[in-house]
Amino acid sequence: MADTLTLTLETGDVVIRLRNDLAPGHVERIAGLANEGFYDGVVFHRVIPGFMAQGGCPKGTGTGGSKLPDLKAEFSAEPHVRGVCSMARTSAPNSANSQFFICFDDARFLDRQYTVWGEVTSGMEHIDALPKGEPPRSPGKIITARAA
Repeated sequence: MADTLTLTLETGDVVIRLRNDLAPGHVERIAGLANEGFYDGVVFHRVIPGFMAQGGCPKGTGTGGSKLPDLKAEFSAEPHVRGVCSMARTSAPNSANSQFFICFDDARFLDRQYTVWGEVTSGMEHIDALPKGEPPRSPGKIITARAA
């Protein structure tokens, strides 16, 4: 199973430690989609200062996912703090698919309600630099995403 995910953004690389110990099903999905090129060219469509940056929607709108079935929730007590990577979903707990978010700051109110699958180990400054907005006027883009 993959240990890291590297997102290459226009401003540089973001390295994420994959948390197989917390969410093996979600890590497998993220790594698999990344290595198939699913995330290449996908934008961060929702970037809220002090909260999080969300991406992973192939439509760039927050309304889409992969063709794979939604995932069963793998909630944990891992705190949603700066640099934590977690899955986006609808109000249904088992609806995560391909969309994810990276926390800018503490968002502990999300704990035990969203699946944490990774944490940024380097390059958080590139997430901080993403254009802000819902959606941003000129959104930041994932050039490539690869798991190793």
